[in-house]
Amino acid sequence: MAPRTRRALFSVTVFLATCGVLGSFINRKVAAQSATDESVLRDNLHTFTDVYALVEKNYAEPLTTDKTDKAIYDGAIPGMLHVLDPHSNFYDPKAYAQMREDQHGRYYGVGMTIQPQPDPTAKGGTKIVVLYPFEGTPSYKAGVRPGDVILSVDGKSTEGMDSAAVASLLKGPRNTHVSVEMSREGSPKPLVFDLVRDEVSRPSVDLAFLVRPGIAYIHVSNFIETTSREVGDALDKFGDINGLVIDLRGNPGGLLNEAVNMSDKFLQKGQIVVSQRGRAFPDQVYRASHGSDTKYPIVVLVNRNTASAAEIVSGALQDHDRALIVGETTFGKGLVQTVFQISENTGLALTTYHYYTPSGRLIQRNYNNVSLYDYYYVRDSDTQPKDKTNLEVKLTDSGRTVYGGGGITPDEKIDNLKTNHFQDSLLQHYAFFNFSKHYMAVHNSVPKDFAVDDATLQEFKAFLKSQNIEYTDSDIASAQDWVKENIKGELFTSQFGQLEGLKVRAEWDPQIAKAITYLPEAQTLQDHLKLALAQKAAPGGH
Repeated sequence: MAPRTRRALFSVTVFLATCGVLGSFINRKVAAQSATDESVLRDNLHTFTDVYALVEKNYAEPLTTDKTDKAIYDGAIPGMLHVLDPHSNFYDPKAYAQMREDQHGRYYGVGMTIQPQPDPTAKGGTKIVVLYPFEGTPSYKAGVRPGDVILSVDGKSTEGMDSAAVASLLKGPRNTHVSVEMSREGSPKPLVFDLVRDEVSRPSVDLAFLVRPGIAYIHVSNFIETTSREVGDALDKFGDINGLVIDLRGNPGGLLNEAVNMSDKFLQKGQIVVSQRGRAFPDQVYRASHGSDTKYPIVVLVNRNTASAAEIVSGALQDHDRALIVGETTFGKGLVQTVFQISENTGLALTTYHYYTPSGRLIQRNYNNVSLYDYYYVRDSDTQPKDKTNLEVKLTDSGRTVYGGGGITPDEKIDNLKTNHFQDSLLQHYAFFNFSKHYMAVHNSVPKDFAVDDATLQEFKAFLKSQNIEYTDSDIASAQDWVKENIKGELFTSQFGQLEGLKVRAEWDPQIAKAITYLPEAQTLQDHLKLALAQKAAPGGH
């Protein structure tokens, strides 16, 4: 047997043995069942070994190390797990390291987001472009701009590389130097940046500002080890406010304890945030351990890609009538994964619990007889189910009806923004991003009070023609506000940093503007809760 085959089989054996140990632990109270499980495990290992040996001997092409790894890490193990549920997952060494980095929210490098863009003249047909440097990082301080094209790193050409390979070259130990050669539109020759790697923090609260006088806005992108502290810091900086909009659109979730700690900042001490029920471990109930006396109304904005830990926060605030939930019905991920480290820096994210909101709602969407692709990408376009007869019915603290079994249903629906063919074409051609590069090359800078006027629109139209991007004047006119917002957002990202660009977009965003209009309704929600609790507390109340 070839060495790579032995290594592959060892990886699978360790993995399945780990699953067997977990299975034995899960069934530790039933000795006969455990013995049966171990016997089945041995039979399965033998079957897998036979199949793999047959493939290695008879496959049309030699099994290289790369193909072997893909067969094991991308095929056999994930395939087994996805038969169980859509969220149990296996992390190979590279993915495991990335997961840990994401949870920490920090790494050592130069601090920029890069991505490949089409370039017919480059090897492989793409070039590696800087989307934006993060504020305060070595890249930002050195003057790296969005649109800069990375030509080489420490003398090694990036031609033919993907963005992951280039990112790997840019990362390294703290206080080490890395030389990055870049081309920039308007610059006659390449620019060389000598960057000193440092700790790069990726906050989960990327926007927190007063979107209207007295009205605060917080966008939480995910739940990492620092999320609740970041939310607390933002609330402290706001001081006295009259209302709060929490934006959880597109938030995929993350660490459960951070969702609990964030919810703690808005609930009363002792109130349930979420409960977990599983087979292998005791049920757990998480409560607000400190509580808050905040009185201002809260609106939480969600969409179909709000998931997991973000649904825990949404469900807790809705069930306790602490916030009005607006937007689209959320993703519906109510399975909790525990990450078990296996070997060689690999990990198994195994579903060990279902979680329930304070009212007892199971948020998990049905995934039986649904392909993995359909589960993630093909869902009913009408995110408010018309027929709710099959959904479980629960009550909030004030007695309002809420539904479980398919995500968090918003109290008020706000449709997602839809783009037309013309708008999609501009985005597919990176029109705003590339125009920003061109504009900055010509004008060098924009002032803080910059507004997109007719002259800027004419420049944009001329740029579209130079790039052979088709449009009509009626196309521009029908989406003029959207066009202006995108132009200004990209220019502010180039001139003032990513956060200022995001702020431009948030100040314009029609969904955020609509969410703000529901703050009076959120206040009424709290008033009704007080009345309901008072009636329950009164003699004869129930």
